[in-house]
Amino acid sequence: MSGLCEGRVAIVTGAGRGIGREHALSLARQGAKVVVNDLGGNVDGSGGDISPAQQVVNEIVEMGGEAIANGDNVADWEGAQRMINTAVETFGDLHAVVNNAGILRDRVLANMTEDEWDSVINVHLKGTFAPSRWAVAYWRERAKAGQPVSGRIVNTTSVSGIYGNPGQANYGAAKAGIAAFTNIVALEVARYGVTVNAVGPVALTRMTEGLGPAPETDEEREARAPHWIAPIVTWLCSPESAGVTGRVFEASGQTLAVAEGWVRGPSTAPVDDPTKIGPVVEQLLSEARRNSGMNGVPGGWPQTMLDS
Repeated sequence: MSGLCEGRVAIVTGAGRGIGREHALSLARQGAKVVVNDLGGNVDGSGGDISPAQQVVNEIVEMGGEAIANGDNVADWEGAQRMINTAVETFGDLHAVVNNAGILRDRVLANMTEDEWDSVINVHLKGTFAPSRWAVAYWRERAKAGQPVSGRIVNTTSVSGIYGNPGQANYGAAKAGIAAFTNIVALEVARYGVTVNAVGPVALTRMTEGLGPAPETDEEREARAPHWIAPIVTWLCSPESAGVTGRVFEASGQTLAVAEGWVRGPSTAPVDDPTKIGPVVEQLLSEARRNSGMNGVPGGWPQTMLDS
């Protein structure tokens, strides 16, 4: 197979179903050799079954591509290293890591358990860190040895994290952390020839089918289909994207956008008396844009006394 990623080797985590499956298939169609990673767990992270990953591998092989299944846990330190080693030992190199694996354990904060917090943070945040860390170590050694490096890390954030969504404090905190991780690591690894970007997808998948109203028409279902996310991810894994790093993209069947990060808004001289802070803060907030809602548009948050 030939295409945008011809001759490249990519790992996609959580690739047995949904968005990750579409990433793996798209990369293969564009010529990449793919490590299809999936623990095969349930939406809440329980259980395990490598057959979904193997099914995706079979699809890739049937279309004339090359792929191998991997069932390691992305949040396991040694498992993440094995995943990187699998790519290098099987296909001879590594060019891209797509950190897509995730789980949901939604709950309002007052009812959230410690396990619901820890498990979501572990899979999303550590599950992005661990594969990335071992991939960067591989690319750094290649760079130090004078070998060419064209590395790509594509992380999965969420509008729930960068804009905020009630009932998802654990998931949103992890996804916001991934956006920050993306920005910081992009600064660290540029010298090795590696880019790091993130994508915030909106799609109807096994994880999201119970959130919000179900689509009622074919048009609505198509707009929320997971295949809309794969094009930007595939491009970010390709050589063409070498000049793009540290960015967060939103992708869905309705839009492709760049999310702009935190910026300093209105400011004033420091105040050393807390009794005089109130009017100063009120003035600053009157000049500032309100926080964005889930659609990314400033002003989506409820007003408070200070920003009314």
